[in-house]
Amino acid sequence: MKKTVTKLADGRELLYFDTDEAVARDTPDLRSLDPVDSRPELRRDPATGDWVTIASHRQARTHRPPADACPLCPSRDGRLGEVPAADYETVVFENRFPSLAGELGRCEVVCFTPDHETSFADLSPARARLVLDAWTDRTAALSARPDTAQVYCFENRGAEIGVTLSHPHGQIYAFPRITPRTTKMITAAAAHRAATGRNLFEDLLAEARATPERLVSTGTHWTAFVPYAARWPYEVHLHPHRRVPDLTALNEAERAEFPTLYLDLLRRFDRLFPDPAAPGGLLPAPYVSAWHQAPREGGRELALHLELFTVRRGPAKLKHLAGTESGMEAFINDIAPEEAARRLREAHG
Repeated sequence: MKKTVTKLADGRELLYFDTDEAVARDTPDLRSLDPVDSRPELRRDPATGDWVTIASHRQARTHRPPADACPLCPSRDGRLGEVPAADYETVVFENRFPSLAGELGRCEVVCFTPDHETSFADLSPARARLVLDAWTDRTAALSARPDTAQVYCFENRGAEIGVTLSHPHGQIYAFPRITPRTTKMITAAAAHRAATGRNLFEDLLAEARATPERLVSTGTHWTAFVPYAARWPYEVHLHPHRRVPDLTALNEAERAEFPTLYLDLLRRFDRLFPDPAAPGGLLPAPYVSAWHQAPREGGRELALHLELFTVRRGPAKLKHLAGTESGMEAFINDIAPEEAARRLREAHG
């Protein structure tokens, strides 16, 4: 992998990741841009202890532009976007409308491919590996910042999720505080260690591997399964067999196997809902794909794993976070985890 670091016209950092070591990345950003003016604020909810980010400047961010005005496409045919080059493989840059900035963290955008009309599931294993390498690079770099508590790599896909740019892309957040969900997992892991002397995530993986009804797929180094108490209609957790705290700790064998298993999972999600009226006869799955990593300090009992879920529960039905979920954080799942796992096992190519 070759990494090239450059700057955009407003001073934001941009990084190209390429499989070709000989490629040159020296195209300047010819746009006239004012410096990014973002002043997010962290406020602590005294009733729950949770930290809430106030980022009112994001109201002005780009919202569902037409394909010929996509800011994430390469700069071609006289159209200038966030990526100055006329082509790229994988690129990462600082978000122009960040939720977190300065001493309050950092937000980056990851463009998986220059092709606007594809998805992560359409990548080759080699290109998916390049994205994994980019996630790993950014995890290492952002974790080294003194203001970073934890690094979160994720992808939101689909308008149903709330995506405002349809180009295949994800994001990376360097949080200045440990997030509420991570805090819950750290607390649960500590209680499990105190009660059993074992690691919670190792036990969860072992239990899943011993429960065929909830397994989706397995490899030499990774296993994908539906959790026992899945919150979402179709939710899969992908764990490496060897417990590691974050992406930087994966070994080469684990990195090499990941792309094939992950691409297979994404394609299974896209095969869940046949629809003769949809392109290709299938409804693409809107999903969130989220890497859970241990924070920089403390919480090292938390094991690296990826959580993938869709809000689609039927061809014309979405899982909305309504009164119980949004109001009380009490999830109700309409699909049994064992049934979800069966359907995903059957959704092979």
